[in-house]
Amino acid sequence: MTIRSKKDILSNICLLFAGLLLSISVSAQELSENDDPEFQRVAPFQVFDNLYYVGAKWVSAWVLETDQGLIVFDSLYGDLTDIMIDGIRELGMDPNDIRYVVVSHAHYDHIGGARRLQQEFGAVVLMTEEDWQMIEEPAVFQEYDKPIRHLTVTDSGTLNLGRTSLRFFKTPGHTTGVLSTRFTVYDNGFPHTAFMFGGVGLNFSGVERMDMYINSVKRLMTMGDVEVNIPNHPGSGEIFERYEILKDRQDGEPHPYVDPERFTAWLDQLLLAAEAKMIEEKAASK
Repeated sequence: MTIRSKKDILSNICLLFAGLLLSISVSAQELSENDDPEFQRVAPFQVFDNLYYVGAKWVSAWVLETDQGLIVFDSLYGDLTDIMIDGIRELGMDPNDIRYVVVSHAHYDHIGGARRLQQEFGAVVLMTEEDWQMIEEPAVFQEYDKPIRHLTVTDSGTLNLGRTSLRFFKTPGHTTGVLSTRFTVYDNGFPHTAFMFGGVGLNFSGVERMDMYINSVKRLMTMGDVEVNIPNHPGSGEIFERYEILKDRQDGEPHPYVDPERFTAWLDQLLLAAEAKMIEEKAASK
């Protein structure tokens, strides 16, 4: 399914990167808007049989339901974490059933609520070694409550909870320990391969980090069978636009989030943007 033209896709990617850069700027007005839970609040919604969106307008959080409890992807931060907790309850689930929190990377907007989930619900936090080390350093962009160190994820490692299995991939660049995850979602019982690229933004600098990022994107390009993009920022996967289509889907129509061609095109655009930034980084390093 094609939702937008290639020109629109490139424009959307550019706007996404611009938005990410603005969102972490020192502008008090922008930070206030991003951090305001009332402005950021969106109603939670079900995307697949076992996957739900419980995030905010500008940053994502997801809940994967299993037969042995809940797996949360990213934790939001500050008062925005209430959006996720309230959303889980509104969907008829219990936050006390959260077994694991998979943190895509150690920037405040993804990790900031992890300690709260540990303390209030006994959740176990998973992250790569590089980003566990990162939380011991001065915070990037904004301070947050640092989680208690729990499990360390390795490249190609797995997590099994009941009949649900996750496979992890280190995809460094955005941070040196970005964690990406592959798992199965179901549409009326039919399985689809889903993937979360844990760190998309180019709001970092340096040739070495750019090289990491480019290699990570190229690695994802070799997978070939990803059908569903599960982004940790809604704009990376047209999450809200696709949900509007999903709400009106009729029997027999395709699921709007199942779009392997769009995922491939998105990776192509990420690589183009990264290669352009690499030229700038190399020029600046001379």
